[in-house]
Amino acid sequence: MSANTIKTDSLMPMTEIQIQQTREFVDSLQSECQTYWDMVNVGDELSRDLHITPELVILYADAVEDYNPWYEGWKMNTWYVPGESPFGGAIVPPLLVSHFVLSVQFDHTKPFAIGSIHTFHESEILEPIPVGATVRITARAIDKFIKRERRYVRHEVLVTDVRNGTLYFREVRDILSR
Repeated sequence: MSANTIKTDSLMPMTEIQIQQTREFVDSLQSECQTYWDMVNVGDELSRDLHITPELVILYADAVEDYNPWYEGWKMNTWYVPGESPFGGAIVPPLLVSHFVLSVQFDHTKPFAIGSIHTFHESEILEPIPVGATVRITARAIDKFIKRERRYVRHEVLVTDVRNGTLYFREVRDILSR
């Protein structure tokens, strides 16, 4: 190993592509980056579709330790089953979709926006989402404001069913931008 070779953490070995992507990301931080405030205009809207599979629900529920039989749209050795809840079949943990908002809110086609912090969100759960649904998560910038000499961008988020248009979830969230 040469003196110029950067070592990776031996406790978390990375593949060559992970090493390359990490180095590219760190190098990009050295370049001139826009702030989130500069990148977003009021009225900007981004959306993405998300198919909520039983596997995704299992991964989320395990990660947040929310073990509820209402979320189980699967069974060992059978795999997919309709599941049971007071709403009929298996439903999605209520805040799972909130977890995916940031993947919609930030435009992945633009350079990384430095200095952004998620400071506020208010969620409204309107209908249970059935496991297996495909939802559209739409984030629209609705305001830019300054409070205590700090700049904020406010977004309204709507989560609707792609197939029938049911509005499942609404959220307002603020991003502090340096």
